[in-house]
Amino acid sequence: MSAPSRRPEIRRRRTRAEKVLKLRKRLVAAASADKDRLTAKLHRLEFNSPGNPLVQKA
Repeated sequence: MSAPSRRPEIRRRRTRAEKVLKLRKRLVAAASADKDRLTAKLHRLEFNSPGNPLVQKA
């Protein structure tokens, strides 16, 4: 694969990683009512991420 064809993929991964990090930080600081909503968002993002889950089970 050449660099121009990899650029969009790398950008997608980087953007997604930043989004997940932002959601995780908000989840830690959230009140209990918001935790369910944020957990659901992270759970939806898990479907695109094979491997490790994005939300650790308590």
